[in-house]
Amino acid sequence: MQKVKVANGIWWVSIPEAGLSVLCGCPADAVKHLIKRGLINTVSDGDGAYETGPNAILLSDVPSQGGELANLAEFPVLQMLYRQGLGIPGHPRNDGTRPLLIGIDDQVKAQSQYVMRGNYGLLSERELTESGTPEAIARTIMRMKLRFAFGRLRETRDILDLRIAGPEPVPLRGGATIRRRSFNVFEFACGAASLAVDLNLEAGERYDAPYRLPPRRIRLNYFSVVHIGEGDGWDTEKPCMGSLVIFQGKIYLVDAGPHILDSLTALGVGINEIEGIFQTHSHDDHFAGLTALVRSDHRIRYFAVPAVRASVSKKLSTLMGFNEKRFRDYFDVVDLAWDAWNDIDGLEVKPVLSAHPVETTVLFFRTLGSEGPSIYAHLADIPSFESLRSMVTASALEPGISRAFQERLEKELLAPVQLKKIDAGGGIIHGSSGDFKNDQSLRIVVSHVAGELSDDQKQIGARASFGEQDVLIDGAEDYALDGVSRQLRAYFPTSVHLVRMLVNCPQTRWTAGSLILRKGDPHTDIFIVVRGIVEFLDPEDGIRGSMGTGSLIGEYSALHDVAAIRTFRAVSDVMALRVPIVLYEEFLQRAGLAQEARRVLDNRQFLQDTWLLGEMISFPLLRQVAQHAQAASLVSGQAAALGPGLHVVRDGALQLVDGNQNVELLKRGAFFGEDLLLTRKERFTARARTRAVVLSIPAGSIENVPIIQWKLLETLERRIMTTAKRRPRGTRGGGARGSAA
Repeated sequence: MQKVKVANGIWWVSIPEAGLSVLCGCPADAVKHLIKRGLINTVSDGDGAYETGPNAILLSDVPSQGGELANLAEFPVLQMLYRQGLGIPGHPRNDGTRPLLIGIDDQVKAQSQYVMRGNYGLLSERELTESGTPEAIARTIMRMKLRFAFGRLRETRDILDLRIAGPEPVPLRGGATIRRRSFNVFEFACGAASLAVDLNLEAGERYDAPYRLPPRRIRLNYFSVVHIGEGDGWDTEKPCMGSLVIFQGKIYLVDAGPHILDSLTALGVGINEIEGIFQTHSHDDHFAGLTALVRSDHRIRYFAVPAVRASVSKKLSTLMGFNEKRFRDYFDVVDLAWDAWNDIDGLEVKPVLSAHPVETTVLFFRTLGSEGPSIYAHLADIPSFESLRSMVTASALEPGISRAFQERLEKELLAPVQLKKIDAGGGIIHGSSGDFKNDQSLRIVVSHVAGELSDDQKQIGARASFGEQDVLIDGAEDYALDGVSRQLRAYFPTSVHLVRMLVNCPQTRWTAGSLILRKGDPHTDIFIVVRGIVEFLDPEDGIRGSMGTGSLIGEYSALHDVAAIRTFRAVSDVMALRVPIVLYEEFLQRAGLAQEARRVLDNRQFLQDTWLLGEMISFPLLRQVAQHAQAASLVSGQAAALGPGLHVVRDGALQLVDGNQNVELLKRGAFFGEDLLLTRKERFTARARTRAVVLSIPAGSIENVPIIQWKLLETLERRIMTTAKRRPRGTRGGGARGSAA
């Protein structure tokens, strides 16, 4: 029996005598980590080539850790079934034994539903029409879906063997057993041997990407495309296929693959700068990064046709165990009309139905310039024309597609445009670059390919490097300064001409990794971030957080006339305004904000140092929360009966209890009250262990902030799971606004 740490939150357990190889923990890109560690290899024998790998998956007790999804079994399951051959009839590795899916009851059930959604998307014509999909399109999608599914949609239990882990040993196979020792800690045993696996992330840990991305500096212009992913779900060196579309200085995502936050950070793009996301479909290599967008302090606009939106929202709600309606608490949903040019603030977008196992659209982006219309075509997850034509049936009652649909899709895919990104992944469900050999588009980017392009693919188009930017229509405006000016006007309620006094200050730049201010250093300037990501940290106090556009660096120490109280460093390339402290103080005096700024500053600085509010929260929002926060003092032994709201410990310590059971010792920066906010039921009680001061934040100040609501949900989930063998019904429900599930 052997245990290997693969990456943060991912372990490999091998029990050769039982014929078991277990992937323990399956966050995004777990398969890529296994490949990089040599735990998945390609082997050949007389029957052909196939991959090795796990034949069992152990799930985390909780659906997310550190704000990221912890259980994403879709690609590990696909790897076991199809790349290893364990689910292919007649394959030499398929002896009829189904792969294992192991975990606590809730997570096994959730993953079973999620895997089925990943295989098929929406499961019936009724689900399609209920989403708002026209009946004719719904019928076309179901016929196509059934063709890819070989005539029927199979339940997860038909392809996987499910095992529920509890406090007593549960048989796996070959004499091996598993038991759950404590929260997220499991013990494997076989014969006299045993070992434990802890799936908890340590404080400050996060799930790693399998690759490292170089920092890139992009321009905000009138209409351009930034290439942020050209790989697929198996490529260990590149992010999955995706793009940024920049229009009039606003940044839109096209799909959100795994570790999208790493990609945005390398480009110096903060989550709060994302105007919206366009979704092509719900497969994990285009979907798994969606929760990163929840790390925004506002609801990011979500654009998709109704069928894709419903498929995605059902999949995410299944993963997180909340009501599907809560999707709209995290995103500002905008449904797109099929086969029509939808106007998004001047940017026109046309979604066209593609042929794929789940409901999928290719997307065309169009706007008008001085030389006429410019179009970017994003052709993710298309079929090869050979595969498409093989699906045509004479009867509309059979699984497949009509001749008219096949011809119309080929025509749309081959329409000449200024820039076209194509899926050339091959196989049954992905495209072929050879289909575009006569395409008259000005530039073709070959994407969704693992490894390097073949010579044939190089004759069709190019492979874009990470961060490469195609400018379709340039612009004369300084969109970056316009953006920071809007942020400052929201932060400082004063006249525009006074804000312009700050915006007119000189700019300075730092490359990724550079120090901006070091703790303890005196400084004569503060800095206002125009572009890029800045990290602030104080290892002695355990403080680490991030800041983006519009953030002020060194304001606290400047107004208190002390040296820098934190270290600030550039995570990406950073551009900032350098504002002399004397000018900043004069600005506050003229704006009549000097007294107010100092009054709010202490609360704001404390809240920014917490895990809850220390991650890319905009300064206007921090100021609003700090203004509304009210301090309450408690004596030792006093119950914190503070009513509805979120309560953050500023000084001292409190004990959080569930009945007679201790849950957590709450020290500076910890919070409580999320149970009442999310479920309308008070499950936990907090009592002061020492003299304590608590800042109470009204629910109205944070109810529309996705990143805070997500962290509250994750914290509630963890606290419940650490204190109960089985969660009572209803504890996971409740919307971000307090609605019942």
